[in-house]
Formats: sequence, C-alpha cells, structure tokens
Amino acid sequence: MATIEECRSALDKLSDNMQRAEGDVRDAAALDRSVSCHITDLDVTFLGRMRGGRIEVHDTVPGPPPGKAEIRLAMTGDDLVALVGGELSFAQAWGSGRVKLHAGVRDLLQLRKLL
Repeated sequence: MATIEECRSALDKLSDNMQRAEGDVRDAAALDRSVSCHITDLDVTFLGRMRGGRIEVHDTVPGPPPGKAEIRLAMTGDDLVALVGGELSFAQAWGSGRVKLHAGVRDLLQLRKLL
C-alpha cells in the first residue's frame, strides 16, 4: 500500500508533467479550478488548486473531502502512484470504477485531453 508521502510525491510528479505539457494537453492543464484527491485506502484527502498548468496542493486532511472541489478525484494510493507512473491507464481505471472523477461537463471535456 502506498504511503501518504508516496501519494504526495505522485501528485507533485503529475503537476510537473502537466507543467511540461504542450498543445491541447497544456490548454487542458491551464484550467483554474479547486481540486481534491481522496485516497480511499488511507482515508486522506489532498486539497489544492489546478492553475497555471500545475496542481498546487495546499492541505492534507483526514477523511473524505470536507467540501466540494470543482474537480474531485477518488482512488487508492497504489492506483494514484500507478497512474502517474504510467503503469495504469486512466481510461481503464475510470471505466472499471477504480478511479472516480467528478467535475462539471465543461471541465470533463477539457480534462479528457489530459488522458
């Protein structure tokens, strides 16, 4: 099972990858939205903001998200690490229910470019 530190490191790596993106992916990464990522097996949530092509994590809280972020993710720590490491396809993980993504329709259309 991935640790909180490994999950935080994976989010930092994802943020770095987004910052280096080009074209449509860079446009999608440029959204300015509140973000939460609930790590279900650790029962911890990372809270932050997607802006300027990065994900800025501001806080880590125990339990599920305390409020409704504009973009909400939920998955296990191992799945987060595997997704960022390229070992797990987001589309497969989302389609099978291993990853849950909640966002507005416009945001979903933009975010699909990141996949």
